Amino acid sequence: MSEYNRPTTKEEFDRNFAQKKPLMNETEAYYESSRCLFCYDAPCVTACPTGIDIPLFIKQIQTGNAIGAAETIFDQNWFGNACGKICPTGVLCEGACVYNHQGVKPIDIGRLQTYATDKAIKKKEKLFEPGKPNGRKVAVIGAGPAGISCACELRTLGYEVDIYEAKGKPSGLTVHGTAPYKITNEEVLDEMEYLQEQLGYNVKYNSPVTSKEQLQKLEKDYDAIFLGVGLGPTAELPLPGSTLENVIGAVEFVEELRMKQHKVHVPDRVVVIGGGNTAMDAASETARMGAQEVILAYRRSRDEMGGYDFEYELARSAGARGMFNVQPVEILDDGSGKAKGVKFIRTEAEDGVLKHIEGSEFVVECDWVIKATGQAKLAEFFSKIDNLEFDGSKRIIVNPETGQTKNPKYFAGGDAINGGAEVVNGAHDGKLAAKGIHGWLTAS
Repeated sequence: MSEYNRPTTKEEFDRNFAQKKPLMNETEAYYESSRCLFCYDAPCVTACPTGIDIPLFIKQIQTGNAIGAAETIFDQNWFGNACGKICPTGVLCEGACVYNHQGVKPIDIGRLQTYATDKAIKKKEKLFEPGKPNGRKVAVIGAGPAGISCACELRTLGYEVDIYEAKGKPSGLTVHGTAPYKITNEEVLDEMEYLQEQLGYNVKYNSPVTSKEQLQKLEKDYDAIFLGVGLGPTAELPLPGSTLENVIGAVEFVEELRMKQHKVHVPDRVVVIGGGNTAMDAASETARMGAQEVILAYRRSRDEMGGYDFEYELARSAGARGMFNVQPVEILDDGSGKAKGVKFIRTEAEDGVLKHIEGSEFVVECDWVIKATGQAKLAEFFSKIDNLEFDGSKRIIVNPETGQTKNPKYFAGGDAINGGAEVVNGAHDGKLAAKGIHGWLTAS
């Protein structure tokens, strides 16, 4: 049972969603940075998808040069501040820290990273500037981590960049789809403002690109186009009752919570269907919003969940309860078009194949059902672009060295090519594609 009361004010919301990685003060940063061994072949650097020189920036913090540390971080990762808070550092840089082999707590790399970049953002330090104009223009579709990172890198190379964003705020899932206890809206948007002020790319908000005609105009007006569109809405759940009124998608719920915060009402009994990190977030968030019974239901065992263990423990500590080896077979209608419960059947795995246990059906009553069953690919949109190539999972195939698609004018990165990964992966892809665009245009 959740120990959280329903928040009715922003202050109560912020208390329920207290930050997992609170900002360090100067003393904390000094002592934590002094613990680093500054490994010569630092495994933390190898584990970082963007290859930040972690020992260098920690040494810079330790010697009182936090702004220099911020420059080291942003030089490799334009989302350096956000990634310090929302990256799964325990399975990336901190998970690779040599202290793990000695039974010692690893260096708190994520919080040190946020400490340094926060200093630069708050002081509005001018660390980067646009390159000399080269007379060429690039269109970026999507202002998420991949799109913003691509735009930043292109501006340092002298390109004029216009970003077309369907929503009214930048940063994609960083602000629209990340749990509020990982990062606040203010922190996300402050970093976005900081980057735009320094590098001067243009963002056209509330400007979705949806038609063949729009794409053809972009192809005519720009020298190259970067696709940073991410994924679509929550995928449909092929179950009777899945379209009932109070059956909602996890991605849509998380976005509404980020935008409306304490104004969102969550009922007493919630069933979350899924075993990924988004499911964990949805379970944790509904508990923190005052739901009294939150059940996280997954068709396989706990060990087979796609979500990280620490995310599950976070949801459990908030009051959610895991229910494993159960598969939903029907969402029950109360007669008025609303869900009143979920009918499950127990499962078991035989040689890796999931099988139903005959006669084991049971019902869990609830007021809400949240589908955390993955996000749909944007196949309809992609079909409007000539000569794109896809893999078996409908992800865009790109040259891994340049981000270029089979249609040479288009480059892509982020969730559109990896099917849904971390913000840091999108930041890496955007930077890589910008260099790919530059290489292609300067060679042609």
